[in-house]
Amino acid sequence: MRIVFFGSPNFALPSLSKCLNLDNAEVVAIVTQPDRRQGRKSQLVPTPVKSMAIKYGITNIFQPSTITTDIIEKLSQLKPDIGIVVASGHILPEQLLAIFPNDVLNLHGSLLPKHRGASAVANAIIMGDSESGATIMKIVKEVDAGPILGQIRTPILITDTTSSLSEKIANIGSDLLIEILPKWINGEIQPKKQNDQLATNTKKLKKSDGRINWYDSSNNIALAVRALNPWPLANTIYKQQLFVIHQAWSIPDYYSEEKPGTIIEIIQNNNQNSAIFLKNTIAVVCGEGALGLIEIQRSGKKIQSIKDYLNGDRSFVGSNFD
Repeated sequence: MRIVFFGSPNFALPSLSKCLNLDNAEVVAIVTQPDRRQGRKSQLVPTPVKSMAIKYGITNIFQPSTITTDIIEKLSQLKPDIGIVVASGHILPEQLLAIFPNDVLNLHGSLLPKHRGASAVANAIIMGDSESGATIMKIVKEVDAGPILGQIRTPILITDTTSSLSEKIANIGSDLLIEILPKWINGEIQPKKQNDQLATNTKKLKKSDGRINWYDSSNNIALAVRALNPWPLANTIYKQQLFVIHQAWSIPDYYSEEKPGTIIEIIQNNNQNSAIFLKNTIAVVCGEGALGLIEIQRSGKKIQSIKDYLNGDRSFVGSNFD
């Protein structure tokens, strides 16, 4: 089985690793995103997939921003049997799909037809889904609309962020991919058409999506804090500087007459359930409820627990986020 692997981020590494170690298979080429400049020194950094490919001695590494006719011709000359796509970030033209006699399969990080498109893992958390998972499907012209070869599920824990959930889905999805691949090649799997009426579409996250609207409910904001971690991170403005909230929890039944965005201290008393209110909880008033703060980061500073942060900012409680 001659495989062309399309992928770029860490999410793709478990699948690439398993393809590289699959019996009776060879990864003949990698298609990944171009190196990007990162850090203060603006150094060119390869994608995680490229780094793994180099480690395994793969010489056919293509890094186009878009798939061109020239790339399609070069891949065709390698006489591939099948294409595997795991978060490559490329749009695959129909001319490319046609060079694979056993089609191109995609590992998508959601339970399709729910959450088609980019940022599927983050959107599952934002929507408050109780579970997510991975779908292996055959790629067609429409985005994430191809017939399904298999799915695997995992619960979304209340502590899950996009980072932790993506890691779980990448791992279980890679196991499913390797289970399906030989069966698909041998004609043992009958793909199932998606129910388009149940489809939901997601959008790619932007940096601006990280800004918190304190007039929203504490439940929604707490979900966003988890979903926007590791990027773009939930943030607000404090004393004209960026202030990032890394971890928080919702206190949905808390009522305050203070303006949303006001930073308060909730003092536990005999009428409050200790399982809900931590002693001397620092929270932010929301449009509904309050958001309890756990880990935060002020601009230019390291990530701190709210307890440690208060030691250096005595005026924090009673202030306001913009």
